[in-house]
This record gives sequence, C-alpha cells and structure tokens, in this order.
Amino acid sequence: MNAHSSPRRRRLAGASALVAAGVLTALTVPSAALAAEGDTTIDILDVNDFHGRIESEGTAADKAAGAAKLAAVVQSYRESNPNTIFASVGDNVGASTFTSLIQQDAPTIDALNAMDLDVSAIGNHELDKGQDDLTGRIEDRAQWPYVSSNIVEAGTTDPAFTPWSIVERGGVKVGFIGATTEDLIPGLVSPGGVQGLAMAPIVGQVNRYADELTDGKADNGEADVLVLLVHEGATTGALADATGTGAFGKITSGVSSKVSAIVSAHTHATYNHSIPGPDGTVRPVIQTGSYGVNYGHLQLTVGADKELKSITSEVQSVNGSTRVPADQTSVQEVSGIVTAAKAKADVEGAKKLGDITADLRRAVQSDRKTENRGGESVLGNYIAEVQRSATERQGSQVAFMNPGGLRTDMLFASSGAGDPDGQVTYKEAALVQPFANTLVTEDMTGQQIKDALEQQWQPDGLERPFLKLGVSDGFAYTYDPDAARGARITGMTLDGAPIALDDTLKVTVNSFLSTGGDNFAAFASGTNKADSGTVDLQAQVDYFVANPVVTPPSDQRAVGVVTTPVPAAGFQPGDEVSVALSSLVFSSDDPAAAGSVSVIAGDVLLAESPIDPTIVDKRDEQGRATLTFTVPEGTVATPADARASALAVAPTATAPTVTTDEPLVVTLPNGQTITLAVTVPIETAAEPTDPTDPTDPTDPGTPGAGDPTAPGAGLPADGTGTGTGTGTGDVDGDGVADGVRPGTAGGDLAFTGADLVAPGIAAGVLLLAGTLGLVLARRKRAEREATVLTD
Repeated sequence: MNAHSSPRRRRLAGASALVAAGVLTALTVPSAALAAEGDTTIDILDVNDFHGRIESEGTAADKAAGAAKLAAVVQSYRESNPNTIFASVGDNVGASTFTSLIQQDAPTIDALNAMDLDVSAIGNHELDKGQDDLTGRIEDRAQWPYVSSNIVEAGTTDPAFTPWSIVERGGVKVGFIGATTEDLIPGLVSPGGVQGLAMAPIVGQVNRYADELTDGKADNGEADVLVLLVHEGATTGALADATGTGAFGKITSGVSSKVSAIVSAHTHATYNHSIPGPDGTVRPVIQTGSYGVNYGHLQLTVGADKELKSITSEVQSVNGSTRVPADQTSVQEVSGIVTAAKAKADVEGAKKLGDITADLRRAVQSDRKTENRGGESVLGNYIAEVQRSATERQGSQVAFMNPGGLRTDMLFASSGAGDPDGQVTYKEAALVQPFANTLVTEDMTGQQIKDALEQQWQPDGLERPFLKLGVSDGFAYTYDPDAARGARITGMTLDGAPIALDDTLKVTVNSFLSTGGDNFAAFASGTNKADSGTVDLQAQVDYFVANPVVTPPSDQRAVGVVTTPVPAAGFQPGDEVSVALSSLVFSSDDPAAAGSVSVIAGDVLLAESPIDPTIVDKRDEQGRATLTFTVPEGTVATPADARASALAVAPTATAPTVTTDEPLVVTLPNGQTITLAVTVPIETAAEPTDPTDPTDPTDPGTPGAGDPTAPGAGLPADGTGTGTGTGTGDVDGDGVADGVRPGTAGGDLAFTGADLVAPGIAAGVLLLAGTLGLVLARRKRAEREATVLTD
C-alpha cells in the first residue's frame, strides 16, 4: 500500500533497528550539534488527546497551554533542528471546549495545519460522527495523513484507512505505523457510523507492517526507523500498568522490536517508561496526558548507514517550556485562528437555549458563597438527568455527575442587556460544563453502584473528604452517616423499585468518571462501556430542545438516618423512639424556608420537628432534624384465630379494633415522604367484612404473603427488612399505596427491602421506594419474628 501523500509535505515510510533505553522526564536531551560526523539527529515532538483545547486555560504547568503556545514550542525545535517531526496520537478533535465545538472543530484542524502537523493516529473521537465524517469533513480539511493499521474492513485483515505514513528528515525515513484501541468497535462509537468496519488485534497488524516496511521491497515503502502511534495506553503512570498481561502490556511486550518507540494515547495518563520489546531491547514508551498540557519528545541519532544509534525520550510541560522561536509567523497564524474562533464562539454563545423557572445552583459552604462539592445540589441532579436523557436511546437508566465538573451556577437573573430573566444561553450552559467530556454508558451491578456511592467518602487526608454525586430522576438512596467506611449506603431504588446487589443497570457517567476520576474507581469497573460521542454541553442543548422550560428539581435523592435500635421483639407501646435525619434540604436554598418534618404511623401523628438548615462544611448533612416520640398505647395484638372470629360480625355491629405494625413515614415540607424500615404497633379499626374475602386488607394472606413472582416480590412483608412481601400496598383500595403520599419528581423515599444492610443495624436503616408505593404487609405483631437484613 502506498503512503498517504500530503498537499503540504512529502511523506515517506520506514524500518526499525536497535533501540536504547528511554530516559527520565527531566533528562536534558543532547542537541543535534553533538551528533558525530555523518550522523543525523531527528527530534520527534508529539501530543495526544488534544480535544480541541485551542485556548489557553492558564499559565501553570498543569494547565492546557493552548494552541499558540504549543505552536511556539514546535517552531522553536524546528529552528534549532530542521530535522524535526510533529506528530499526534489521535483525538485531535471531539470532546472539545465550546470555542472549537461550536464550529465542529474547524478551528482546531486549522490550528494544527498551521503548526504543520506531520501525521496522526486515528483516535476513537475522530469517528464520533462516523467514518464518512472522518474521510470527508475531517480529512478534507486536515493537511496531514491519519493512520491506523488495525481498523479493518469487516471479515478481513485489510485496513480500512492508511495504515502507515513516512516522514523524511535529513535523508532518514521515519515510518509511523498507526493503531487504534481495539475497544473502538463496538464499544466507543455509534455502531451506525462504523458499519462495515471491525477491529483487528493491534500487535498482529503492527507487526505485519513493521515487516513490510523493512523487507527491502521498495514497492511497499522502506523505512529506516519505525515509531508506533497507538491510540491506546496504560491506565495510570505506573510502570506496572504499562506491562504485564493487560491490553497495553500485551502491546508493549508484543509489538515487534523493529519498532523503536511506542507513543501512546487514549487514557490521558502521563508516563515516560523504558520497556523491553520481544527481543529484550529496551525502547521508550510514552504518553503526554491530554489537552496539550504536555508534549512528548523523542530524539533519534541515526548513523550514516541509516542504522539507529540511540534514542532518548522525555515528557515536558508546554507552559513550563522556556523555548521562544525567533520566527513568530506560525505562532501568529495560530493566534489569529484562535482569536477568530473565540469571536465566533461569543456570537454563538449569546444564542438562547431555553428558560429556567428558578436558579440551578451548586451546594455552598457555611459562608453561603464558597462552593461545597460535598453537598447535594439542584444543579448536580439536573445535569445527571440531562445526561441520562441524552443516552436514553442507549438504554440508560441512571446517571451520575461529579461535582467538580460543575464550574458555575445556572442563574435565573439576567446577566445584562439582551439577557432576560430566566434565559439560558449557549455560553451560560458551556460555562457550567467547560471540560467537554463525552457521555459514556456502561453496565453496572447493584454492588458496583453501591461501591460508587460509598466512594463519595473520599480517601483519608484529602482536602475534600466527601464528593457528592448528582443523580438522575427516579434514583434515590439512603445512608447512615455514622456507619463504618464501606457500609454507609443502606438502600437504593429506581423509580420506586428496590435495586438488589446482583441487579444490572445501564449507567451513564461522563468520560472523566468512567475511568475512575475523583477516586470513583467503581465506575471504571463497569462492563460493556460505550462512548456515546455526545459532549456534555451538547446534551444540555438537546435537553432544552426537548424541554424549553426547565423547572429545577426539588426532591432530595439521598437522606441520612440513624434511629433507635429495634429491640429483638420489636417496639412495644410505651417505648421511646428517636429518628435522626440529615440531608433534608439543599444548602443553596433559603434557610428561612427550611420548614418542619413530621413522622406518622398509619394515621397517627407521632412527632414533628423544625428542620435545622445549618450547613455542615464539606459534607451533605445540612437539613437535620430529630424526631422523638413514645410508641402509643394500643390494644394487645389479637391471636390469629380470635381475630378471624372478631371480624365475622354483622355489618351493623361495631367494628373491632386490631393492632397492626405500621411503618414510620416521614414527610418533608415539599410533600416528599420517607418510609423507614421500622414499624410500631398502631391500633386501627377493622372493616367488618368476611375474613375469607380475598380483598380483606387485614387477611394475613394478602398483600405481602409471599408469592415471589408477584409484583413487588422480594420486598419485605413485615417492615423489618427481611420479608418477601408482595402486592401494591394499596390497602384501602383508593389507588394510592397506604402510608405513602404523592411525591415530587424522582419519587418518594421509602422502604424497599434491598439487602444492603449489615446485620444488627436494620432498625436504623432508611430505604427507598417511591412512586410504586409502600409494599409492606400489615401483619399482627404476634405473627412477626424480629429479624435483620444480611448482606
């Protein structure tokens, strides 16, 4: 196959030879002037996962420097050594920030053209909009070749794109073989956009072309040195993650030693390793992180016989570079491209997306100004629902949003002339989520979701000890703030149905969380991962199209609870019970509107208390209340046989009273209800009906009497957290589950019976149900055995 020919430069192709050990990041690489007579020194600069970061995001060494500063670094190397090559390892476009995104990354492609990019691997984001978009819009504008050897025509090993490209400098032909993560199809892009394509093993395809480019047959191209540009990488900067039996370890150990260096990408990790190839020869294996924060530098010394004599490597900060080019032409060209793109983005950014009826705010600290990433927020929950909605066609059921990804509030008030109250513009939405993460779906078990929620409590010693995840509509959970690490989450529901630990749900997170960002390792453990290609900002745009007016969600999707431990025989009349609740209000709300909380059992109001809105810094405990009451005196439970006789009375007779176990139901000021996994005996009047009537609500055989296949199967029948109750909980036939009041969006919080509770603490656990209603069989105390849930 012939090498790709650029409109701007001639590309040639190459072979490999002996390699020397890579060097540490801080190494000062010898200059071209130190090479022996007849030697050629070649500098190869590279970036990976640039993702359209054309604007500077600051001057610190760990910030994206922007395209102009990157252009200055590249130009300075070219001035000191004309034998300089500039390469990319893919994902130049896609997941871009607003300035580039709004013009479909045309400014990024133009900036890289102005920097004279020589060659790029194909990353997964180059295919976000399908193969036709890559071979048409992107490649038509780009003035460099895209290469990948292992994206093949389905059913063959024939590459669908140019597999390699050669760049000649100083008479030396450097061959760049491209490769793309094998997870591309079917996991990382929309299947419809890559029909007819498949993935071949990276190692086999790279070795195939390494052989062809060094076999001496000019028809196939001939290279003096080979470099692999592979859009795959180690998950961290640790050497162990770049070796061993993992996907990337198989590449570093299996790719032919004819390849002198492996330049990697995709995982946004930063490393500079020296790893032996199959024949034991050590070679550099590097990745620069992402966003143009760093650049990679390989320096090759090639003898007059075209044999590679040495190779060194380093990874350096772009902002940290002190290199300044004498010729500013290319830098000024890039700066002009960025300036024009920003001006265009400002115009587009002023366009209206939709309206909001009130503020969508992040949580705040006790000064009511500083952001609190540990608090549940209206904005976090809203964005999570936006992202679930955006991936609903992929089957998404639940979405989670990291608080650090929300950089400002979405405010109702006008920002100035031309921006009426309630209007949300493109720019305002972009400022909320400026990182241009894409949305990733994955399958997670209930256990993995629980693990992710447990990881909100961060590792010890961090400045932010707790990071509150935003959660989408319909998902809710409870926690015990006093429990031990790993045992705090006590129940989870989706649309009112309990989530068991062995259930599997389709979950959406952004690309940052999907790789375990912010110490949420559980999100990296999901299966069947698929990158939707949808940027988080685009998800907001689409959501406003479907919902032109957005009302902020007001329901709490996580509530903390600690209750008085339930005695072995259950609570008895006269017992003192205390229920301590937390996370009942949003810290951004007006504290004067906190209101009060009440608890009932059946129709009996047991206690009421004002909610303390005092904010707990760095945590989610604001909105606390303690409800304390005495279990009311009532009739001693009637034995089952006597009960049946008592009910068999004439319709005109006085209805007897019976004592039933009623769950404690907490009601918040907004009408949202919380049903505890705790019951108390309450005396109620029994309907004088035939005890054999299957609709008799006091019949111990109805609802909750054990059919595991019936609706609600697996839910507790007795309020202790261990039953197998069934039915709807609509005891009085009014169409509403008894003990549960209509809730707000996202569902009421109620007992579910999800087996997440460690032995011995079931009494203090609050579990969630929601709009499916309370599924609790009302049995006589004499029929209930005190038990606890087990993990």
